[in-house]
Amino acid sequence: MTTGVKIMPNIAALSGPKVAVLVYDGLCTFEFGIAYEVFGLPRPEMGSNWYRFRACGVEPGPLRAAGGLSVTVDGGLEDLEDADLIVVPGWRAIDAPVPDGLIRALQAAHGRGARIMSLCSGVAVLAASGLLSGKRATTHWRYVASVAERYPEIGLDADVLYMDEGRMLTAAGSAAGIDLCLHVVRGDFGAEAANSVARRLVVPPHREGGQAQFIRAPVPQPREGVRLGPLIEWMRARLNEEQPISLLAVKAGMSQRTFQRRFEATTGSSVGEWLLTERLRHARELLERKGEASLDDIAIACGFGTPATMRHHFRKRLGTSPGAYRKVFSGRVTDASRGDRA
Repeated sequence: MTTGVKIMPNIAALSGPKVAVLVYDGLCTFEFGIAYEVFGLPRPEMGSNWYRFRACGVEPGPLRAAGGLSVTVDGGLEDLEDADLIVVPGWRAIDAPVPDGLIRALQAAHGRGARIMSLCSGVAVLAASGLLSGKRATTHWRYVASVAERYPEIGLDADVLYMDEGRMLTAAGSAAGIDLCLHVVRGDFGAEAANSVARRLVVPPHREGGQAQFIRAPVPQPREGVRLGPLIEWMRARLNEEQPISLLAVKAGMSQRTFQRRFEATTGSSVGEWLLTERLRHARELLERKGEASLDDIAIACGFGTPATMRHHFRKRLGTSPGAYRKVFSGRVTDASRGDRA
């Protein structure tokens, strides 16, 4: 049985960037859903300059979509002519041909300054358009070799979750599309807006690491996650405090050696590495806020002790300084109704 779905444009009285998401025969519904959830879902709390969402059919409908759905769309490729951001969900197959009309429409949109982003195998469309030539990009780790063989002029990175090359953006596996969409929101409207969307999605506003952590990784035993979960939350709530392994092992009711082994099996990292990652995450959140907190206060609140120690870890892990990071985010809130970009 096939279920029909009518995709209607967002008709709210909004004035923000126009987001056009491609719909095609063989549509990847999960990736399309990500784009709609972030850019198309009504969010009155964001104000009137939030994104204006539309779905654009690549071919005449009705179109098939994954999951046994039949989809019809009001708009077509002509809607790409004034789009500020174009989203290509995962393509119907990594080696499936891309229609000439779609290639021309994307090239024209890029030529007038639109941003174009792909989710997962949607990179195949951008590669076929030639718009990634000489640029860095990513896609799902399963597709990297195939795309690299056909398009050697693209600098593919199999590890990162997403790649931002200015007006060309690419995401890795399907869920990494959430990371990239939140990254775009953060750049357009600031960290607070991205954090708000992330909370609605019940996902972290920023994930550490790259695809490597998901390739052939051991699956921790569920019982260990349940057993250590409360302790991990206790640790996260006390990042400003010293957390020696001896104390953590006592709280977990284990020997130090057993605790370290089971903590790593549950989280995928050592206690020290996990704490450093969490402290950096918390520091970034504090730096992204419009606040008066000094670097000294943030360093203490996050457990680094001194700005010098915090600065050392920022440079080593993030390639920047806390001060520079704060400046980037303090200047990223833009007048989206004009389409300005910081």
